[in-house]
Amino acid sequence: MSVIPLTPTPARFVDPRGQRFGAAVSAAVLAVAFVLDLPWLAALVGVNLLVSAAFGTRLFLPGRAWPAIRRALRLGPVEPEHEYPPRFAQAMGGTFLALASLAFVLGFAPIGWLLTAAVAGLQVVLAATGICVGCRLYFLRWWVPSQFARLARRTDRLRPLAVPALQRVK
Repeated sequence: MSVIPLTPTPARFVDPRGQRFGAAVSAAVLAVAFVLDLPWLAALVGVNLLVSAAFGTRLFLPGRAWPAIRRALRLGPVEPEHEYPPRFAQAMGGTFLALASLAFVLGFAPIGWLLTAAVAGLQVVLAATGICVGCRLYFLRWWVPSQFARLARRTDRLRPLAVPALQRVK
């Protein structure tokens, strides 16, 4: 039985290519949700975005395969980036998908799909160009990113919580 901690080490740095890969997979899942009219699938992506934003990008399931792909393709290292800007972007995407889920529940499916399309579109921009709009908003240093950074630093100080049955891709 393998165990991974739910809280990251403070000031973790991540491979930006992994974020791009995860965004591409997530956008594809949201496209499938739209084509098959599966609002619960969009909500599931939103929950994963929020969990990843709260506890660290290594819990973002669409990006979990990246380390194995990087090794299989024998890609060299790149300059890592700080984890907080992508976590802020994931919090924004998760919030939009939570609002989309609320719209679905209340019977406003077109609004729900519009919000879902906005998230998927921004993820496609990240996957195709490497431009993370949410990350750039984080660096504007307005009130919301400052509050997010304070919350993220609080979760970083939590003691690791061992969760059985979660496998870490190394």
